Amino acid sequence: MASENNGAFIRNIAEVPWREFPNHFGGALSKPLVMPETAGSRHIDYRISMYQPMAYVARHKHLVQEQIYHVLEGEGLMEIAGRNHVVRKHDFIFLPPGVEHAISNSGLVDLVFLVITSPVTDEERPV
Repeated sequence: MASENNGAFIRNIAEVPWREFPNHFGGALSKPLVMPETAGSRHIDYRISMYQPMAYVARHKHLVQEQIYHVLEGEGLMEIAGRNHVVRKHDFIFLPPGVEHAISNSGLVDLVFLVITSPVTDEERPV
């Protein structure tokens, strides 16, 4: 990893181990690329996720966090406020705070997507 003493860095995705975060099931894995624990970020949580067929995250909502999902590969179902939507390569989803949602891989190959979340914790109050 190339790192500057000002906190900036360049890192390869292969350096970051896969994790199964709480309430993620069946091979719903993520690489926490930029978050407080991995990069010291204060405002952004940025990760890439790979869900095997049938993997999913439990339905949930955020109090103050906004999220963007950007599908890179595969297809699945994104549940937003009780309605299922097919999502596939090049689709992106914006989720404001308070909207109940879940995503699952209903396809035949791995579902790969980016997740960008701000602020980094759901306890923070918006500025």
